[in-house]
Amino acid sequence: MVDLGPILSDLAAEGQSLDDVVSDVAVDWRIATPAEGWTIAHQIAHLTWTDAKALIAVRTPDDFGAELKRALAAGETYVHDGALEIAEKPRAELLAEWRAGRADLAAALAEAPPGTKFPWYGPPMSAASMATARLMETWAHAQDVYDALGLEREPTDRIRHIARFGVRTRDFAFSVNSLAPPTEEFRVELRAPSGELWAYGPEDAAQRVTGSALDFCLVVTQRRHPDDTHLVAEGPEAAEWLGIAQAFAGPPGQGRKAGQFE
Repeated sequence: MVDLGPILSDLAAEGQSLDDVVSDVAVDWRIATPAEGWTIAHQIAHLTWTDAKALIAVRTPDDFGAELKRALAAGETYVHDGALEIAEKPRAELLAEWRAGRADLAAALAEAPPGTKFPWYGPPMSAASMATARLMETWAHAQDVYDALGLEREPTDRIRHIARFGVRTRDFAFSVNSLAPPTEEFRVELRAPSGELWAYGPEDAAQRVTGSALDFCLVVTQRRHPDDTHLVAEGPEAAEWLGIAQAFAGPPGQGRKAGQFE
């Protein structure tokens, strides 16, 4: 069983890292981010909204069926509309709500009985998977904020959770794009910010992806186009995967255009 403690610790650190940036009074939350139609306020609103939905799934899972019905009735704009509504709140109120929500969710996940599966918009998730998904989203939306402000972010080995999640969601990325998932495992070799090598899959796999863990995480969260990274794909299926990789739930994301951040 995966140790939840380190994931929750890294999730808290990612949240605080973004908090340190957006809580600066000099940062204008009305600045547009690379996500079309979203300002910095929308990014924080989305994280707040999703944390609240995750808290329902963890604390009152029987109520999540009604949430799924609302999502299905609303269609693909459901998540977007949720962020738009919350983003209209006063800055101080939204910031306080985001802080409280992420603290409440972390506490609820820590208290969950081992082995519990929580309902979600896709397959049910364990506490570790839920925490990893929240870390992934926090990191990805933080990247949008950093890009909007023209800030460089120093990568840390906390992205190991995202890298692992990106590898595990390979088949989902194919399926959500109406493609048959590959039948064979891929080999993924990534150099961590610390210099450590993170490797997944059989060493003799014909399809391979190699490069920096940072580039890989930017691609699987669709914050960079593969052509704007130094990732190397060996084999047609591996190359196809990088073009559609998606570690987050929902319909196929729009990603980023090649050359957008040159």
